Amino acid sequence: MGNKAIAIITARGGSKRIPQKNIKEFCGKPIIAYSIEAAINSGIFDEVMVSTDSMEIAKIAIKYGAKVPFMRSEANSSDYATTSDVLAEVIDEYRKRGREFDYMACLYPTAPFITPEKLKNAMEMLIEQDGLMAMPVVQFSYPPQRGYIMENDKLNMKYMENAEKRSQDFEKIYHDAGQFYLVQMKGYWDNNGRIYRGITPIIVDEMEVQDIDNETDWKIAEIKYNFMINGEM
Repeated sequence: MGNKAIAIITARGGSKRIPQKNIKEFCGKPIIAYSIEAAINSGIFDEVMVSTDSMEIAKIAIKYGAKVPFMRSEANSSDYATTSDVLAEVIDEYRKRGREFDYMACLYPTAPFITPEKLKNAMEMLIEQDGLMAMPVVQFSYPPQRGYIMENDKLNMKYMENAEKRSQDFEKIYHDAGQFYLVQMKGYWDNNGRIYRGITPIIVDEMEVQDIDNETDWKIAEIKYNFMINGEM
C-alpha cells in the first residue's frame, strides 16, 4: 500500500480584524475555496478536510469539495488554542474512526497563492529527501540584519556591527510564507509538533506571498493574485 496523506484546512469562525475573513469573497469566490481546490486538484491527498467551529464555514467547505466529518471542539476554538492543538485533535478523531495517515498537510484558509503544483512539489521533495517537513518560504525583501528598534521614542540600530556593511553581503534570511506546511506524521509527533530545523524549503516569489491581516492587505493580495493568474496588475 502507498503512503496515505491528509490535508487539514484550519478555519475558525471568529475573526476580529476582517469580519468572516475565512469565507470573505476573494476574486470571485470565498477565499477558503482556493486552499480546498488546490488540495483536491493536487491529487496527493486521500482526505481533504476542514476543521472549523462554524456551521457557515462548514457548509461552504463542503460546497467546494472538502469534508467536515466533525466540528472542532470548544476547547480548540478559543483565541488560545494553537494550530498544533487543532491538528492533534483532528488526527486523534480520525484514529478513533480507524484511519491513519503517513503525511499531513496543514493549509491556511486565507492562502489563495497555494497551487496544486506547490503541494505536489512539496510532497515529492519530502519523500525524495525522507524529510520531516516542507513549507513555502520567501526571502526577506530587506536584510533584517540592518533593522532598527524603537527605544524611548527614538530609533536605534539593533545590530550596530552591521552599520557599515553592504546589503548584498548579508546572509539570505527567509520567513514562512504563511501558506501551508507538509509533515511526515511520525517525525512530526516525535518532535511534539515543533520542527524548526532541517525543513525542506519551497522557495516562492514575493509576488506570491501576502500576509492578510487587514483590508489593505486583502486588496494587495487580490492585486498579486490577479498578476499571478493573468499577468495583470
